Amino acid sequence: MNTTPQPSSGVTHLEIKAKLLMVLTLILLCGSALFVMYSRGFFEATQRLVLMAEDSEGVVVGMDLTFSGFPIGRVHRIELAEDGKVRILLDVTAKDAHWLRTSSVFTLVRGVVGSPNIRAYTGVLDDPVLPDGAVRTVLQGDLSAEIPKVIAGAKELIDNLNTLTNASGPLSTSLGNLQTLTGRLNQPAGALQVLLGNEQDARKVIATIERSNALLTKLGAIATQAETQVFGPQGVMPQTLATIRQLDSLLGESRDSLKKVDAILRDAQVISANAKGASADLAALRADVDTNLRKIESLVNEINRKWPFARNTEIQLP
Repeated sequence: MNTTPQPSSGVTHLEIKAKLLMVLTLILLCGSALFVMYSRGFFEATQRLVLMAEDSEGVVVGMDLTFSGFPIGRVHRIELAEDGKVRILLDVTAKDAHWLRTSSVFTLVRGVVGSPNIRAYTGVLDDPVLPDGAVRTVLQGDLSAEIPKVIAGAKELIDNLNTLTNASGPLSTSLGNLQTLTGRLNQPAGALQVLLGNEQDARKVIATIERSNALLTKLGAIATQAETQVFGPQGVMPQTLATIRQLDSLLGESRDSLKKVDAILRDAQVISANAKGASADLAALRADVDTNLRKIESLVNEINRKWPFARNTEIQLP
């Protein structure tokens, strides 16, 4: 007779439920992992970017590469190059790769608080797109390394301020000189004293100005007197104008006289022309007389030749 107990139907259903729960849990875990991978862009198309850095301090796998504050890629692997520098391999999503150009600049900044940041800057979006597998040098900056320099600079600045503001410092001396200068400026002729450096020279300048004013007053009086003498009722100018008027009257009379002289000269020219004609007639008459005299002389000579007894051969002409 078999006495082995048989499993009950309730236990069988419990095992099935446990297996279903395990499968469901596994599915949820796989789904969560796939969702996380999808949300992180694991299934997106990417292109490789290599950044060369001096060291990888603070850089970890999975760190984001940001552009204008938005993540466009992440660190895939960190390795040491043959020249001792660090190669940071990043995967940049294909849909955001167009933001990276050949002129883009990459920086690795380590802040005082928090993890480092890898950032990309593109100034000219018209440049060619950065190719896949491009190698670029990253510019590094460590703010924490600058803190000692800032503290040293602040300390030096405080020391300089203490040196400048102490009782025997340049600032106190300058303020004292300024107070002295202000006191001199408040005195009579203080500006001249400050400008010339002493009171004696300032007094000389004031005396020179007073003499110049007196001379200008005298020159004004002389100018007024000269104006009265020249342009006054009994001055030179009225007398000169009267003389000019008289001279103008004399010139008018002279012009009238010259007109009369011109008329006389014209008459004289007419008379001269008549006398010239008379002279020509006289010359013709004289030529006729000479001709007649020569004829008479030849006749007398002929008579004397023919009448030899005559003693007196002279002929008395009328």
